Amino acid sequence: MDPSCGRSFMQVLCEKYSPENFPYRRGPGAAVHVPPGPQVSPMKDRLNLPSILVLNSCGINCAGDESEIAAFCSHVSELDLSHNKLDNWEEVSKIVSSVPQLQFLNLSSNPLHLSVLGRSCARTFARIRNLVLNNCKASWETVHTLLMELPELEELFLCLNDYNTVLCSPVCYHSLKLLHITDNNLQDWSETRKLGTMFPCLDTLVLANNNLSKIEDSEESLARLFPNLRSISLHKAGLNSWRDIEKLNALPKLEEVRLLGIPLVEPYNTEERRKLVIARLPSVSKLNGSVVTDGEREDSERFFLRYYMNLPKEDVPLRYQELVTKYGNLEPLVEVDLRPQNKANVDIHFEEKVEKMSIRLDQTVAEFKKQLKNLVQLSTNNMRLYYLDLEAPFGPEEMKLSTRFLHSYNVHDGDKIYVEPKIK
Repeated sequence: MDPSCGRSFMQVLCEKYSPENFPYRRGPGAAVHVPPGPQVSPMKDRLNLPSILVLNSCGINCAGDESEIAAFCSHVSELDLSHNKLDNWEEVSKIVSSVPQLQFLNLSSNPLHLSVLGRSCARTFARIRNLVLNNCKASWETVHTLLMELPELEELFLCLNDYNTVLCSPVCYHSLKLLHITDNNLQDWSETRKLGTMFPCLDTLVLANNNLSKIEDSEESLARLFPNLRSISLHKAGLNSWRDIEKLNALPKLEEVRLLGIPLVEPYNTEERRKLVIARLPSVSKLNGSVVTDGEREDSERFFLRYYMNLPKEDVPLRYQELVTKYGNLEPLVEVDLRPQNKANVDIHFEEKVEKMSIRLDQTVAEFKKQLKNLVQLSTNNMRLYYLDLEAPFGPEEMKLSTRFLHSYNVHDGDKIYVEPKIK
């Protein structure tokens, strides 16, 4: 295949799904047989076509014979034409109009901004429910032309289209439930709020990588703009105020939030980031893709109270008093060092002498014997050690294993260690 030369949709279809290249039907689909005749593709009279066609990066720049597309693709429901050379909406329309069951269409990374989309052409997309226009550089005028003719559209992807603004429409599109508009440059909230006006039934809004600097609407206005929003992604937004996060509580149906990579939380460690956000968003049940359990919420809210408890009243967040009402005034947590003791002060008994010694508990019995060698004037091979735990009901325990660590004997301050020579 020479990627510099454009090819038709039908040509690529015949090549990719011919019996030689695709001998068995895999998954849902159909083996389509076209009887011999003048209108039959000269390539093959039989193709094994699934209901989901992936023809990305194939150099397609035109439709080809529409009657053949209709004959082969009558059952196709999903079509991926991303990364091709389609630069004319008329050619895309010919393909779409010949696939009557089509519901999902991916046109990403095709230079479709080079042509103008007319209303009559857009009508052929009327059955589409999921439309992907990432990196097509499609203008807002083109998007609105499509939206006017797609009454059943539920999901729309407009990523990487270099949008600085949002062109508002005089009409609302009530069918749209999910909008991905990541990796653009929508920094001003006055542009983002237009999305709520145009799509009042929006359930999911993905605004990641837009460097949005601030949420400027009041809580009352946010509730009116996005009354049905259940999930919002502000990943790598430019937000730097906790007030912007708290405003999300105004969204009446909000359950899921993504807030990774925003400047506001960078100064905090991982535990602090998650807990301080959870405590501020009482209705959110999923944060950054992870479910917030009841236990995690209580831990986070208690952490929040202790985190701000020593600040002056005028500096504590509004949420603080709400949580004081819920949990009362908490006591500071007592810091308990649970690390194992690494030293102990013991009495070393040998030849009727007693020496007090501070010993390391992370050393082995063999290493400890070397430490005692000069004190007791015995070689390590001629030395026997006995450990006496003052709190244990038993007598001294011989420290036989040279590789055993002293801390495994549970040595404490004040315990006794007896050193005796081996009897030959």
